[in-house]
Amino acid sequence: MAARIFQRPKNAMQSGRALTDEWMLEFEPAEAKKPDPLTGWAGSGDTQSQVRLGFASCDEARAYAEKYGIVFHVIPAPERKLKLQAYADNFR
Repeated sequence: MAARIFQRPKNAMQSGRALTDEWMLEFEPAEAKKPDPLTGWAGSGDTQSQVRLGFASCDEARAYAEKYGIVFHVIPAPERKLKLQAYADNFR
């Protein structure tokens, strides 16, 4: 059972950064998804892939994983790049 710990990314559809300070622990899929012959929907018997746990910090997520013997790797949060521009830049 392996997991990845990452910081929630900013929603691409909105400009706000709500919930981006939250760290998530998400289990990696144990088996591939396959289409259901009747409906065609993709699914698998892996129920761990449905679990997402939220933590206030990376250290809390690491402590949880170590406490329960979960193998994990941390994906560092990407740096925020500010693009400073003025309204007047649209007319240059």
